[in-house]
Amino acid sequence: MFVLLHQLARQRRRIGLSAPARRGSLALRHVDAGSCNACEHELTATAGPHYDLERFGLELVASPRHADVLLVTGVVTTRMAGALRAAYDAMPQPRLVAALGDCALGCARLGTADALAAPLADLLPVDLRIPGCPPAPEEIGAALVELLERGATRRR
Repeated sequence: MFVLLHQLARQRRRIGLSAPARRGSLALRHVDAGSCNACEHELTATAGPHYDLERFGLELVASPRHADVLLVTGVVTTRMAGALRAAYDAMPQPRLVAALGDCALGCARLGTADALAAPLADLLPVDLRIPGCPPAPEEIGAALVELLERGATRRR
Protein backbone atom coordinates (compact mmCIF):
# COMPACT_ATOMS: atom_id res chain seq x y z
CA MET A 1 0.00 0.00 0.00
CA PHE A 2 2.83 2.38 0.86
CA VAL A 3 4.37 1.78 -2.56
CA LEU A 4 1.08 2.67 -4.29
CA LEU A 5 0.72 5.88 -2.28
CA HIS A 6 4.30 6.82 -3.09
CA GLN A 7 3.68 6.21 -6.80
CA LEU A 8 0.49 8.25 -6.65
CA ALA A 9 2.31 11.18 -5.01
CA ARG A 10 5.03 10.99 -7.67
CA GLN A 11 2.41 10.92 -10.45
CA ARG A 12 0.63 13.98 -8.96
CA ARG A 13 3.90 15.92 -8.92
CA ARG A 14 4.72 14.85 -12.48
CA ILE A 15 1.45 16.17 -13.93
CA GLY A 16 1.52 19.30 -11.78
CA LEU A 17 -1.46 18.48 -9.57
CA SER A 18 -0.60 19.99 -6.26
CA ALA A 19 -2.34 18.99 -3.09
CA PRO A 20 -4.25 21.97 -1.68
CA ALA A 21 -3.46 23.24 1.76
CA ARG A 22 -6.17 21.66 3.88
CA ARG A 23 -7.67 23.75 6.62
CA GLY A 24 -9.94 21.04 7.89
CA SER A 25 -12.68 18.83 6.60
CA LEU A 26 -16.44 18.62 6.33
CA ALA A 27 -18.52 15.46 6.37
CA LEU A 28 -21.59 15.82 4.13
CA ARG A 29 -24.82 13.87 4.57
CA HIS A 30 -26.89 14.02 1.39
CA VAL A 31 -30.70 13.78 1.62
CA ASP A 32 -32.90 13.65 -1.48
CA ALA A 33 -36.12 15.22 -0.25
CA GLY A 34 -37.99 14.70 -3.53
CA SER A 35 -35.96 15.65 -6.59
CA CYS A 36 -35.80 14.66 -10.25
CA ASN A 37 -32.24 13.29 -9.65
CA ALA A 38 -30.51 15.89 -11.82
CA CYS A 39 -28.77 17.42 -8.78
CA GLU A 40 -27.75 13.95 -7.62
CA HIS A 41 -26.02 13.28 -10.94
CA GLU A 42 -24.07 16.51 -10.65
CA LEU A 43 -23.22 15.79 -7.01
CA THR A 44 -21.95 12.35 -7.99
CA ALA A 45 -19.69 13.96 -10.57
CA THR A 46 -17.98 15.99 -7.82
CA ALA A 47 -16.74 12.74 -6.26
CA GLY A 48 -15.19 11.57 -9.53
CA PRO A 49 -11.53 11.91 -10.48
CA HIS A 50 -12.02 15.13 -12.47
CA TYR A 51 -13.29 17.21 -9.53
CA ASP A 52 -12.19 14.98 -6.58
CA LEU A 53 -13.62 17.00 -3.71
CA GLU A 54 -12.17 14.57 -1.18
CA ARG A 55 -8.74 16.10 -1.75
CA PHE A 56 -10.16 19.32 -0.26
CA GLY A 57 -11.45 17.49 2.81
CA LEU A 58 -15.08 17.14 1.67
CA GLU A 59 -16.52 13.68 2.13
CA LEU A 60 -20.00 12.17 1.79
CA VAL A 61 -20.96 10.06 4.81
CA ALA A 62 -23.76 7.54 5.25
CA SER A 63 -25.04 8.62 8.65
CA PRO A 64 -26.22 12.01 9.90
CA ARG A 65 -24.50 11.17 13.19
CA HIS A 66 -21.15 11.54 11.42
CA ALA A 67 -22.08 14.65 9.40
CA ASP A 68 -21.19 18.31 9.72
CA VAL A 69 -23.40 19.43 6.81
CA LEU A 70 -26.86 18.24 5.77
CA LEU A 71 -26.90 18.61 1.97
CA VAL A 72 -30.52 18.65 0.75
CA THR A 73 -31.67 18.29 -2.87
CA GLY A 74 -35.18 18.46 -4.23
CA VAL A 75 -38.45 19.87 -3.04
CA VAL A 76 -39.39 18.87 0.48
CA THR A 77 -42.43 16.64 0.17
CA THR A 78 -44.87 16.01 2.99
CA ARG A 79 -43.61 12.44 3.29
CA MET A 80 -39.97 13.50 3.59
CA ALA A 81 -40.39 16.44 5.97
CA GLY A 82 -40.32 14.25 9.07
CA ALA A 83 -37.36 12.19 7.88
CA LEU A 84 -35.47 15.36 7.00
CA ARG A 85 -36.09 16.80 10.45
CA ALA A 86 -35.02 13.51 12.06
CA ALA A 87 -31.76 13.54 10.08
CA TYR A 88 -31.12 17.14 11.16
CA ASP A 89 -31.84 16.33 14.81
CA ALA A 90 -29.48 13.33 14.68
CA MET A 91 -26.54 15.50 13.60
CA PRO A 92 -24.06 16.57 16.28
CA GLN A 93 -23.62 20.24 17.13
CA PRO A 94 -22.43 22.41 15.42
CA ARG A 95 -24.36 21.55 12.25
CA LEU A 96 -24.94 23.22 8.90
CA VAL A 97 -27.61 22.88 6.22
CA ALA A 98 -26.92 23.35 2.50
CA ALA A 99 -29.67 23.66 -0.11
CA LEU A 100 -28.51 22.25 -3.44
CA GLY A 101 -30.48 23.24 -6.54
CA ASP A 102 -33.45 25.45 -7.26
CA CYS A 103 -35.99 22.94 -5.93
CA ALA A 104 -34.43 22.94 -2.47
CA LEU A 105 -34.34 26.74 -2.59
CA GLY A 106 -38.10 26.94 -3.05
CA CYS A 107 -38.23 27.47 -6.82
CA ALA A 108 -39.93 24.10 -7.25
CA ARG A 109 -41.39 23.02 -10.54
CA LEU A 110 -42.03 19.47 -9.36
CA GLY A 111 -45.06 18.20 -7.47
CA THR A 112 -48.46 19.56 -6.62
CA ALA A 113 -49.14 22.01 -3.82
CA ASP A 114 -50.71 19.40 -1.54
CA ALA A 115 -47.68 17.09 -1.89
CA LEU A 116 -45.13 19.76 -0.92
CA ALA A 117 -44.37 20.53 2.72
CA ALA A 118 -42.59 23.89 2.47
CA PRO A 119 -39.38 25.38 1.13
CA LEU A 120 -36.35 24.04 2.97
CA ALA A 121 -35.62 27.45 4.53
CA ASP A 122 -39.02 27.33 6.27
CA LEU A 123 -38.23 23.95 7.85
CA LEU A 124 -34.52 24.17 8.69
CA PRO A 125 -31.98 27.02 8.98
CA VAL A 126 -30.15 27.09 5.63
CA ASP A 127 -26.49 28.13 5.83
CA LEU A 128 -25.46 27.60 2.20
CA ARG A 129 -27.50 28.09 -0.97
CA ILE A 130 -26.30 26.60 -4.25
CA PRO A 131 -28.68 27.73 -7.03
CA GLY A 132 -29.12 26.10 -10.41
CA CYS A 133 -31.26 23.52 -12.15
CA PRO A 134 -29.06 21.57 -11.77
CA PRO A 135 -25.96 23.41 -10.59
CA ALA A 136 -22.78 22.39 -12.38
CA PRO A 137 -20.23 20.28 -10.49
CA GLU A 138 -17.84 23.26 -10.55
CA GLU A 139 -20.43 25.42 -8.78
CA ILE A 140 -21.18 22.73 -6.20
CA GLY A 141 -17.50 22.21 -5.50
CA ALA A 142 -16.72 25.92 -5.30
CA ALA A 143 -19.56 26.58 -2.85
CA LEU A 144 -18.61 23.67 -0.58
CA VAL A 145 -14.91 24.57 -0.62
CA GLU A 146 -15.83 28.18 0.20
CA LEU A 147 -17.90 26.92 3.13
CA LEU A 148 -14.91 24.93 4.33
CA GLU A 149 -12.49 27.83 3.90
CA ARG A 150 -14.61 30.37 5.73
CA GLY A 151 -14.53 28.06 8.70
CA ALA A 152 -18.27 27.55 8.80
CA THR A 153 -18.73 30.50 11.15
CA ARG A 154 -22.53 30.20 11.16
CA ARG A 155 -22.55 26.74 12.71
CA ARG A 156 -25.52 25.97 14.87
